[in-house]
Amino acid sequence: MSLYRVTTDKLEAVDRTTFAEAGVFERRDLQRMLRKDISPIGDDLMVIAEEFGDWEDSNRRIDLLCLDKGANLVVVEIKRTQDGGHMDLQALRYAAMVSSMTLEQAIDVFAQTKGGDAEEARGEVLGFLQLDSVDEAELTGDVRIVLVSADFSAEITTAVLWLNQRELDIRCIRLLPYRLGGELLIDATQINPLPEAEAYAVKLRKQAQEKRKVLGLRQQTLMKFWEQFIERSKPKTSLLANRSTTKDHWLSAGIGKSHFTLNVLLTRQGGQVECYISGGEEKSKAAFAALQAQKPEIEERFGDVLDWQELPGKQGCRICKTFPGGWTTPESDWPELQDRLLDNLIRLERALRERVQEL
Repeated sequence: MSLYRVTTDKLEAVDRTTFAEAGVFERRDLQRMLRKDISPIGDDLMVIAEEFGDWEDSNRRIDLLCLDKGANLVVVEIKRTQDGGHMDLQALRYAAMVSSMTLEQAIDVFAQTKGGDAEEARGEVLGFLQLDSVDEAELTGDVRIVLVSADFSAEITTAVLWLNQRELDIRCIRLLPYRLGGELLIDATQINPLPEAEAYAVKLRKQAQEKRKVLGLRQQTLMKFWEQFIERSKPKTSLLANRSTTKDHWLSAGIGKSHFTLNVLLTRQGGQVECYISGGEEKSKAAFAALQAQKPEIEERFGDVLDWQELPGKQGCRICKTFPGGWTTPESDWPELQDRLLDNLIRLERALRERVQEL
């Protein structure tokens, strides 16, 4: 892959370099930068620990331990080498070691990272997961793996393909460094599995998983609710046309710009539609401020008052509307709740899409 600079009359290739030549180190530089802003390798991640190694009989440490929106732990391993070394085997060992961790333990780990403030850590984790209490969710026991390197050997990419076929969520993110004048640029690309094929691979993996396990009451309820919700949306909007049902408490749709996601959420007692802005604290706060400057026009277009949550100190912001009626709502009342969610989702997309595109 090549990166080009657009000049007046031609495309001028930008010089490739290596992290070693650029004086960039794994832990001191790459790991530190990704800890502060994890969005280059995933918009749905929250870093809960760095150099995590809280287990007996081992001095090995996970570079970054994360949570995703689906309440899965995510092991992130980082190398600056051109072949990835043996990071796949290393990451598998780490995933096995943390697979029994509970949500309470994950919150404790995050609290230690934050200096011991347990209540603040609990609030941030629950806010990220869009939950009201720890009782509403538990870690799934599944552990995702993200391998980050300047490049990957054929042995690693082959192993990753094989492991994904066997229902382990593992992906390779390539960070290619370029030198443009005095600046160092990094091209972050998911190369395995290819993003174009990932949705299909996830669908097949979920089908296989559902055949082998019995879902809990909450998961069964959400699966059924979202299935009906998606069908109910089709005559009204194309926002969810390509979505499949899920056992998660949230369903997402695009709004035509990266780092901006429309979400529909159900907690035990409440429903919410939101536009979540990610991309790291600095970028998300700037985008949020630009939209908030247009608050009167946006709320007039939406037809109601919105809740503008800047979320200070966090990596994202949200603009949302909440109302009563969560996944414990009797099934006989679902049509009314689904119509309310759809109406708010459609109006929020209509109020924000054009302004988001202009940012």
